[in-house]
This record gives sequence, structure tokens and C-alpha cells, in this order.
Amino acid sequence: MNFCSQCGGQIERRVPAGDNRERDVCPQCGFIHYQNPKVIVGCLPVYQNKVLLCRRAIDPRYGLWTLPAGFMELGETTWQGAERETWEEARAKVSNLELYSVFNLPHIGQVYCIFRSELEKPEFAPGEESLEVALFEEEEIPWDELAFMTISRTLKHYFEDRKSGDFPVRMEDIEPSVKPKC
Repeated sequence: MNFCSQCGGQIERRVPAGDNRERDVCPQCGFIHYQNPKVIVGCLPVYQNKVLLCRRAIDPRYGLWTLPAGFMELGETTWQGAERETWEEARAKVSNLELYSVFNLPHIGQVYCIFRSELEKPEFAPGEESLEVALFEEEEIPWDELAFMTISRTLKHYFEDRKSGDFPVRMEDIEPSVKPKC
């Protein structure tokens, strides 16, 4: 950030009084520009033991498979955002959302919240951000073509938890040095 969005003055990077982190601060008007993590919300839609995945039509990771997910918008709850993203990317309606996985990615300033959900009907189609949408049995999952580590970990947990029928909320930190185990 170079200029203040409040007054247009040039920004300085410093620790404001009473804080413990460097921030973008405007010396002219005193406004502190906080930058906080982005929240990504999405669903793990299930229909008759099959999982709905979308093939990405956008970067990053164009052409790879993912669960329907994206950035949460202002004015919506996490589950509303997850439902919206599922509709936008897969033209699918989901219900019975339950928080399932939370991933902290501090190195890129993101937090993922993925909800287990039921696909109401086997009706879906690619939205603007998807090339293709399909239901997959566990053995059909394109593990080597998954777009993000958060998605592969969510799916691995899901298929393992499905064996016992117990689906605890999974919370993990993902650091840049961690290699995918797909």
C-alpha cells in the first residue's frame, strides 16, 4: 500500500502506539490500515456416497479439481458463503451444512472453512468458474489433479471418517514447507 484510502497521503510502515506489529499508517490523518486474513468458505457436497468436485476454469490452478469454495463476502455468514459458492461454481443446492475442516494458512493470509453438506438432488452444472462438475466415488477421486492441499486433506479426512461415521471438526495449520501427501 502506497497511499491512504482516507486522505490520499503517503503511507508509512511502522508499529502504531499500543500495537505490536508493523502496519500501514498514514502520518497525515493517523489512519491505520489493517490487513487481515481472507476467509475461504466452501462445501464438501455428498450425494449417495459420492462427492461433488469442480474442475477450475480460473487461475490459480486452472484445470485442476476442487471442492466448490471461494472468498467469503461481507454481509454473509460462513455457511451462507459456502452455499453461495457451491451454487456459483456447481449450480448445486446443498443442505445440512456442518463445519468439517478449518485450515490456517498464515503464510498467505488465508483461513479455509469447509462444510460437509448434502447435495439435495443430483442436479448440477458448471458455473462461470468451473469447466466441469462431477460426482466421484472415493476410488474415482483424481488425487493427482486436485488443486489445493486443503482440498486433498479434507477429502482424505472425509473418506477416513466415513468408515466410522464420526465426523469431528478437523483443524490444521498448513505451512509452506509442508509437502502434499496426495
